[in-house]
Amino acid sequence: MKFGGASLKTPKHFVNVADIIAAKKGRIVVVVSAMGEMTNELMHLAHQVARSPSRREMDMLISVGERISMSLLAMALEERGVSAISLTGSQSGIITCGKHNDALIKDVRPIRIQEHLAEGKVVIVAGFQGVSEKKEITTLGRGGSDTSAVALAAALKAEKVEFYKDVKGIYSEDPKKNSSAKLYTELSFDQARSFPEFVIHRRSILLASKNGLPLHVLTYKKELWKEFPGTWIDSAASKKGPIYESSR
Repeated sequence: MKFGGASLKTPKHFVNVADIIAAKKGRIVVVVSAMGEMTNELMHLAHQVARSPSRREMDMLISVGERISMSLLAMALEERGVSAISLTGSQSGIITCGKHNDALIKDVRPIRIQEHLAEGKVVIVAGFQGVSEKKEITTLGRGGSDTSAVALAAALKAEKVEFYKDVKGIYSEDPKKNSSAKLYTELSFDQARSFPEFVIHRRSILLASKNGLPLHVLTYKKELWKEFPGTWIDSAASKKGPIYESSR
């Protein structure tokens, strides 16, 4: 399950997300983004103290946003009697190249995730981040949290990834700009990659396609689920995987 910044905007949003997760059955891994506009706020903060902040220190700073989300969500779940634990990208075994601010995922070694799942815990992972082979904290750039979710799902051989967004599913155009945009119930990976990147980044769709991993895009607003059950993205042939990012 992947929850973006809009779904984690305020403490009330965390309560809603915790309720969605608590209603699920089976082994669950949750990937989270930073709250609302926190990443942009952290970047603005950096430029208030330095004209040209180093890329390494920017990664150290902006990776904080997802860590805040993961710990708050774990607290909200524990409050509901759901055993949960939060892990950073590096603790989760997301190994990247050494390029700061725009790293590629080279491997995923989800040993700790598997251990906690076996204990019956919901595992909450900070998206958008990993660690290089030189043990440097890295961030993944645009689409990073969505890509984190797909890479982890591939490594764990998950049955699907659910993306919870502030829209009902995938549209032909941005519905916030064009109210007559068409809403799709089902798309192939190739079709989904051809659309503008206002719902899921093409990078994560490509990774899902390589791994034959179904994606389900739906709204975090539970009252709309009966009205529209979300958009499924599927149809790629499964590969011998998992396969990660060798290039963009």
